[in-house]
Amino acid sequence: MSVKIYVGNLPYSVTDSSLESNFAEFGSVASARVMMDRETGRSKGFGFVEMASAEAAQAAITGLNGMSVDGRSIVVNLARPREEGGGSGGYSAAGYNTGKRSDVGYGNGGYGGGRY
Repeated sequence: MSVKIYVGNLPYSVTDSSLESNFAEFGSVASARVMMDRETGRSKGFGFVEMASAEAAQAAITGLNGMSVDGRSIVVNLARPREEGGGSGGYSAAGYNTGKRSDVGYGNGGYGGGRY
């Protein structure tokens, strides 16, 4: 079973291959990927490394967390799973609901509509 590791605060000079070589000294690396901005093609400053075993992943986290790479102190920890259903952005239907409050909205009589 492979273990996914989050690597943050990376300098923009780090590539997939250099990230992989840094983690390879702690064990077998299944994959290493620096996240890139779609529009500019430049690094976003973070990436993910997948290690072959939990022991190798823990050794890499312990050995590399806080290490200085090109003058930046990198953050290395276990990656959290993605939250389901997110990413759509925008508004939810709950945003349009007044929560059954009688003092907000239209139709409360008079010209004022209700108190605020």
